[in-house]
This record gives sequence, structure tokens and C-alpha cells, in this order.
Amino acid sequence: MPDLSIEEASRFVAAAGLVLDEVSGARVLGHMDLGADHHTPWGIVHGGIYATAVETAASVGASAAVADRGQYAVGVHNSTDFLRASVECRATVVAEPTHQGRSQQLWTVTVADQDGRQLARGQVRLRNIECDRFSH
Repeated sequence: MPDLSIEEASRFVAAAGLVLDEVSGARVLGHMDLGADHHTPWGIVHGGIYATAVETAASVGASAAVADRGQYAVGVHNSTDFLRASVECRATVVAEPTHQGRSQQLWTVTVADQDGRQLARGQVRLRNIECDRFSH
């Protein structure tokens, strides 16, 4: 499994601030400290941060689920609903599989504030890909 720490994350994921606290093929748990760096011009957290967290958590979990088969998972559809506006909070991200098949997976991800109120909810469909399919 590659190093999934925030220090080793892509600049895109690091800028979003997603920290992965627990990773397995059955669950991903993470958090983000959201604030002014994540705001829209109107002073609330941008929905793209939530979509990024949803896609990243689902992709990492789905990839962990198929790593022993020499595969990783890539998102082919992300549907993220933005449920509640936030200005600043520690958001918890929880991703869990709904379906894990031979060629594809479906993961559901919730993002909630420190009081447990859902800020966003997403669903990502992923395709399982052989590791040697794409050269890095």
C-alpha cells in the first residue's frame, strides 16, 4: 500500500486538507479542518472540497479492497450532495462499500461536522483496474 499520509498526498489532496486516519477495504475514516482557505466568495466552504473528500476516500478504500489482486480502483462516477453550509469546522469523512464486485465497486461517503450534522453525502462508482494497465 502506498504512503497515504497528508505529507505524501498530491498537492491537490493536500490543499483540500484531507487526513486519512483509518484505511481498509471495508472502511475509510478521515478528517478535514475546514475554514477560510476552503471558502467560496460568499464565505462558506466550497462544495468542491466535499466532492474531493468523497472521491478520495472512496478511491483509497476501494483500492485497498483490491490491492491483494494486483489492482487499484478508479472513480467513474461521483455524485455528491451538499446538505448543509459550513463556515469552519472539523469535518469527519466516513467511506464504506455498498457493493464490491469483480470489476466494479460502489462506495457511500458521508461528511459530517463535529456535532454529527451531515454536511455532504456522496456515492462513487469505481472500476477495478490492473496495476500495470497504466504506466506512471
